[in-house]
Amino acid sequence: MKAEVIVNKNYTIGEIDKRLYGSFIEHLGRAVYSGIYEPGHPEADDQGFRRDVLEMIKKIDVPIVRYPGGNFVSGYNWEDGTGPKEKRPRRLELAWQVTETNEVGIDEFQEWAKRANSEVMMAVNLGTRGADEARNLLEYCNLDTDTYYANLRRQNGFDKPFGIKTWCLGNEMYGNWQMGHKTAEEYGRLAAETANMMKMADPNIELIACGATGSDDWELTVLNHVYDYVDYLSLHTYYGKQSHVDTPYFIGQSVQMDAFIKGVAAMCDAVKTIKHSRKTINLAFDEWNVWYHSLGAPYEKWSVAPRQLEDIYNFEDALLAGCMLITLQNNCDRVKMACLAQLVNVIAPIMTQPGGKVWAQTIFYPYMYGSMRGRGSAMRAIVKCGSYEKSYAKEIPYLETSVIHNEEKRELVVFAVNRSMEEDMEVDLWFENFGDCVASEHIQLYCDDMLAVNTEEEEKVAPITVDVENTSGTKHTVTLKKHSWNMVVYKY
Repeated sequence: MKAEVIVNKNYTIGEIDKRLYGSFIEHLGRAVYSGIYEPGHPEADDQGFRRDVLEMIKKIDVPIVRYPGGNFVSGYNWEDGTGPKEKRPRRLELAWQVTETNEVGIDEFQEWAKRANSEVMMAVNLGTRGADEARNLLEYCNLDTDTYYANLRRQNGFDKPFGIKTWCLGNEMYGNWQMGHKTAEEYGRLAAETANMMKMADPNIELIACGATGSDDWELTVLNHVYDYVDYLSLHTYYGKQSHVDTPYFIGQSVQMDAFIKGVAAMCDAVKTIKHSRKTINLAFDEWNVWYHSLGAPYEKWSVAPRQLEDIYNFEDALLAGCMLITLQNNCDRVKMACLAQLVNVIAPIMTQPGGKVWAQTIFYPYMYGSMRGRGSAMRAIVKCGSYEKSYAKEIPYLETSVIHNEEKRELVVFAVNRSMEEDMEVDLWFENFGDCVASEHIQLYCDDMLAVNTEEEEKVAPITVDVENTSGTKHTVTLKKHSWNMVVYKY
């Protein structure tokens, strides 16, 4: 199989915001308790955070982490996670039907984020609470005033403000699974008032309004209310696999993600035109992943940190996750932030055993290499390749690719997935106006068994280094193994 990719230095999609490689920690399952936090573990630090987990997260270089939810936030009283731990209440957590101990809250999480070399994307409760609680939380976190909530933070041992820049105005408020879910009109009015009050208190913050799933009525109504106050609209999507679905169908679903992004961006621009605004609303894809393995898995109701949504990812999941990340890179002109949901144990690239080991799931590697090497400008590449058809798309390209130009490092990083199940792919790469380029590195993720998984004892799916031809020039040829994810680096 043949393919061709043409990249010209003068044609870019846009600069990638490092926050495109963000993630998500919710008070759900073992994401927090026995995930990032486990006092008594041999690797626990002075705050009870697992150092081995922190080291895994640092390998990915996660720039921002959304917290504390998710569905959880729509019933959360943020004050419960502050102050002396022995005085914090245990609460029924209705979203996931468990007991929340509140041993970890914003007091602890902002410190964990610093140790993870990350920032906090904080979500406020617009389900069971509202604008008043949101502005109080903002004061607690960000203000250096001689006022009640700022002084409460100081009383709790934090003299300096946390300085959280990015805030989500609720979570999925359109959904009937959400506590306090609302109509578009109800949410739009509440989100606009909350946003206005929060920016009156701290005009330097960024705000994200809840998008839906591409619903014209929701998006357009909400945007009509919040357009002047917010900076981003959120998108969420997960892809799964039913028993009758084959691998080509499954790993091709990222083309739907691309259409979703472009559709929501178009709705943002429609409202911009109607309002005669010079402001552009960008997108925060703050939940995305593969999710289907653990749906319906049993757990004990009202227990503390049960094993919930612990998908064990296989090799074909890694291929789809790689395609989804490529899609985000190729839409970086509008998607400025994204959060792989989630980071540890819960539909996550990192798994832990209580009291035991930490290990990387199959989806860890496309995410890690994407974050570590996908910084710079996404190029507007011309891709010529064959395609196949499925019920949701007439043309699914066999080659899914992005090209990232890092001018500082003088390198071009090509991320590529060969979707063919049977054939290796010979790809001709043309690099125009970069001068002579030299292939320097080829990392490949491949496995014969599409259902292979990694465990704490054995890593069946792991990247390998492929030999590259040390040729120089504007044209290069690289071979991509059948059903493989790849990163190929060229220096100039």
